[in-house]
Amino acid sequence: MSAYRALTPAEIERLEQLGNSSSDWAKVEVSANFSTECVRNSCFDGCVRIGEIAPSKVSMGLASVREGIYNSLIADCTIGDHPAIHHVKMLSGYTIGNHVVLFNVEEMACSADPKSIAWLEPMNENGGRRLLPFAGMTIGDAYFWARYRGYKVLMDRLEEFTYEKLRHSGGCGQIGDYCVVKNSKALRNVTVRSMKEDPSTIDGCVLLADGVVGYGCTVEHGVMAARFLLGEHVHLEFGLRLNDTVVGDNSTLARCEIGNSMIFPAHEQHHNNSFLIAALVMGQSNVAAGGTIGSNHNSRTADGEISAARGFWPGLCCSFKHSSRFASYCLLAKGDYPAELDIKLPFALVNNNVSKDCLEVMPAYWWRYNMYAMDRNSKKFAKRDKRVEKAQHIEFDNLAPDTAEEILQAVGLLKQWIAESKGRDAVYAKGMEKSKRPTLILHAEEGIRAYEEMLVYYAVKSLECDSLKNVLSKCGLTESAAQKDCAVREAEWVNIGGQIVAKRDMEQLIAEVEKGSVRNWDEIHERMDAFWKNYQAQRVAHAYGVLCHLAETKSLTETQWHAFQEEYRRICSYIEEQKVASRQKDDANPFRRMTCWDDREWDSVMA
Repeated sequence: MSAYRALTPAEIERLEQLGNSSSDWAKVEVSANFSTECVRNSCFDGCVRIGEIAPSKVSMGLASVREGIYNSLIADCTIGDHPAIHHVKMLSGYTIGNHVVLFNVEEMACSADPKSIAWLEPMNENGGRRLLPFAGMTIGDAYFWARYRGYKVLMDRLEEFTYEKLRHSGGCGQIGDYCVVKNSKALRNVTVRSMKEDPSTIDGCVLLADGVVGYGCTVEHGVMAARFLLGEHVHLEFGLRLNDTVVGDNSTLARCEIGNSMIFPAHEQHHNNSFLIAALVMGQSNVAAGGTIGSNHNSRTADGEISAARGFWPGLCCSFKHSSRFASYCLLAKGDYPAELDIKLPFALVNNNVSKDCLEVMPAYWWRYNMYAMDRNSKKFAKRDKRVEKAQHIEFDNLAPDTAEEILQAVGLLKQWIAESKGRDAVYAKGMEKSKRPTLILHAEEGIRAYEEMLVYYAVKSLECDSLKNVLSKCGLTESAAQKDCAVREAEWVNIGGQIVAKRDMEQLIAEVEKGSVRNWDEIHERMDAFWKNYQAQRVAHAYGVLCHLAETKSLTETQWHAFQEEYRRICSYIEEQKVASRQKDDANPFRRMTCWDDREWDSVMA
């Protein structure tokens, strides 16, 4: 922004001739390159600073407007260079960046006191996980604060870090460079992050209060949001109602109602009749129409929570009870699930079979019956990631250390349930539903084989080596002393806003925050960046450990490694075959094709 100076008497006189007024012109400062001709019919109150203004036009999407300040009330604001502020009934307490357009806005007001900023209450309606958003807070930061509530010293430190951040950043009322806010009702205590390379837009009868909008976001068409944090490239539209919620990068929310939730990157929820409350949804997820995720008040204590690992896909008209938990990539068939659930099998299909009065779970469903979607999901999220800043690190691959460990645990459970079900026609699980009715495992033996294939595919693909010597070198092991040097497999991983981190690394970070060696949010970000830089090496070591586990050995022999490579090549061929086969199920369906007149139309529209 420009340096500022006092107005000259001639400038004050000309401003008044152009219909402007001020409670005290001495408190209005301008840049050296300030044109009085570009300020008309406006009122200034308190301390106001205005940057460079020239007689030119500024683009706001399909139209352009004159640069300057027109028909607006400005109070206690700092305005950057080349603004276009038109018909803003109240602009108070904001710092406005360069090349910003504010057009036809009823109210933009912000308090200068960080203590007045409203806390948001994600994941739980009783406020037990509350946090205070700030500009630059990542989804991982928010989860870190909301999740580790048992660490009292950590909680105190994070609150101190946040107030310090707010004091140094000028509070919450900031509008970034090249942002466009137009035809909107109100922005109260809202920061909008924006830059030339990744501008944000707010448009169309929007009402926002007490929140942060990340880089490259679009909020439009009647959205109402209070107490929120948006990551980068979030799209809110079409009458969405949002409160006390963190929304991860690259997510799209429309028409629905979401409250008291923590949503990780790449979440889709577009339907009028979908509802998400008091939930943790760990990204790469989709809530279909009729979804009621989190039925309230089903206990005599404070409301519970829904916790869903990444890849959560409830089908049409699904409803769940608090408290429930879902492993990664659970696909839930349409239904009203009558009791709390704890689905421990990843990549599973879950079905409430009303006719048989039982819960059915099919392990490894994605791998066995929908390979096209499974392969596409690993690619599409990365392909759709248009962020410039990318402050939040994200693991897009659906097979990674976190899901591999879930698979290993699932294999152990399936073997246990098979052993316990011997002598019976079916395999039944324990502990996946809070009810007396049975939980039936469909195709348990086939599920184990599919899970083991998934582990081999993940591990060999992660290692990307032609020889065992190179594998050991990648893992930091010596060939001659592999038995002695073999590293223990890292078995516990946590998803921190989309970034997969070894649990012990997070525990070390917590300890350093509590003892004071990590002193602010910037240093926490530096530590998370370091974890991300080391993640690929950790993933490689983990992949080797998975193969050792499958081979039931401390270290691999050449023979075992070549056997895994051969199995990997077979699995790759299987994947290609199944991708085509699973897609052909739809393409060959005559009921899908009957809406097209001929193959040419089908190929143009559906292919």
